[in-house]
Amino acid sequence: MIHPTAIVHPNARVERGVEVGPYCVIGEDVSVGSGTVLQAHIVVNGWTEIGNDCNVYPFATIGSASQDRKYVGERAFTKIGDRTVIREYVSIQRATGEDGVTSVGSDCLLLAYVHIAHNCRVGNGVTMSNLAQLAGHCEIDDCATIGGMAGLHQFTRVGRYAFVGGASKLTKDVPPFILVEGNPAQPYGLNSVGLRRAGFSVEERKDVKQAYKVLYDPRHNVSQAMDAIKASVQTEAGREFVAFLEAPSQRGILK
Repeated sequence: MIHPTAIVHPNARVERGVEVGPYCVIGEDVSVGSGTVLQAHIVVNGWTEIGNDCNVYPFATIGSASQDRKYVGERAFTKIGDRTVIREYVSIQRATGEDGVTSVGSDCLLLAYVHIAHNCRVGNGVTMSNLAQLAGHCEIDDCATIGGMAGLHQFTRVGRYAFVGGASKLTKDVPPFILVEGNPAQPYGLNSVGLRRAGFSVEERKDVKQAYKVLYDPRHNVSQAMDAIKASVQTEAGREFVAFLEAPSQRGILK
């Protein structure tokens, strides 16, 4: 169902059951999955894939050219998973670098004015509140929450089920399962409510809580804390905490 005022390039791949509302513009190298709704005044261009059953609200832009000075028009991708909701004025930009990818997973909720810059990777089930902003190359793991008006520095990582409070300035990596807030951001314990809602067991929550205490003990640097945590974790959640600390990082761990 394509509104007569919409402009859809004849080479665009629009699956059965897609709705394209008034004044939308769909570019040549765009594919839109079955059941997705593009409500009105939406621009989707570049080499962009949108999955099934997504809902995109008015004035969103998806796949526009990177704002990176290094981008010179090379083929680079934007990929959106299934069932993701993209609210008003969200901007998601294609990657910089030949065949690079900016990706947003499935079942995400991106509220109004969210910005996802070039080469970011946003996992599944991520919530980003109004005006949350990701600079280039950020990585947001599954089911993390980014509060309204939070700003993340380039190359920052946020672990699974972490919670970044509203209006926070984040320049370091946030391990999974914890809550941070402030300008500059500081740790404030576990994301206990989120972990309980997600069905993490008591043993897993205790394991991660102990790892958190060791990491943020002022007597330890990150390397010392990591050694102590590796010797004590007993659950999969605890091992995930360790794996995040051991992964390569350009920004370092929030401490």
